Amino acid sequence: MPARRSRPPLALLTSPLLAVVLIGLWHLYVVQSGVSAFILPSPLAVWNALLELLATPSTWTHTLATVQATLAGFLIALVLGVAMGAVLAKLPWLEQTLNPFIVASQVVPKVALVPLFVVWFGFGMTSKVIIAAVIAFFPIFTGTLRGVKSVDLGHRDVMTAFNASPLQRALALDLPSSLPYILVGAEVGIVLAIIGAVIGEYLGGNLGLGYLLIAKMNAYETDMLFAVIALLTAVGFGFYIITVALRRAIIPWHESVAGAK
Repeated sequence: MPARRSRPPLALLTSPLLAVVLIGLWHLYVVQSGVSAFILPSPLAVWNALLELLATPSTWTHTLATVQATLAGFLIALVLGVAMGAVLAKLPWLEQTLNPFIVASQVVPKVALVPLFVVWFGFGMTSKVIIAAVIAFFPIFTGTLRGVKSVDLGHRDVMTAFNASPLQRALALDLPSSLPYILVGAEVGIVLAIIGAVIGEYLGGNLGLGYLLIAKMNAYETDMLFAVIALLTAVGFGFYIITVALRRAIIPWHESVAGAK
């Protein structure tokens, strides 16, 4: 078959174009409406504030604190989510027993848990890591659970015919088959982890980008507030891009990756 010419994805052109259009509409609205800069600063004012923010050494201290809390919470959620999902997929009676408690832990508003975690663990890093892990846990857990349950019955029969041990089944069949589900859950989990870290910094922190957001709001520096939001967005995008790249590197054979190329 003739080799296909590699073409850049259409999104590489349309996404930046859409961003430029939205920024242009934002600037046009600010100019034409005469809205106060305190309510909605212009894109240029936000850009200048962002440059000033990046030039401030303390900004990187806050950013590092948020990144550390996000990564720690995500890794805890990843380990616990994969372990619990794999175990409960193999033990249906235990899944039915624990599932109501797991769901109940997720439907409780996480903001309501932050003061409790602050009382238990203080204003330091621990409370932020825990709230990030709690929020990121569920998509990873459900992804692993569905992945292990979706293993092809014919493949299981082959493992039975070869008299494979439970460990061999887990490493040679369950883990590779459930990896696409786990990694999709991880993509969602890393985004939720940074949300959890910022929520923890909102209500119980003295360090981090969430704390910096509250500080700029209390100082009525709206342009700086937008700049911090832009920085948080960049950090979140960075985490997401890394997770997507890992998924493509780990499971290049899966149709969700091969079909996107």
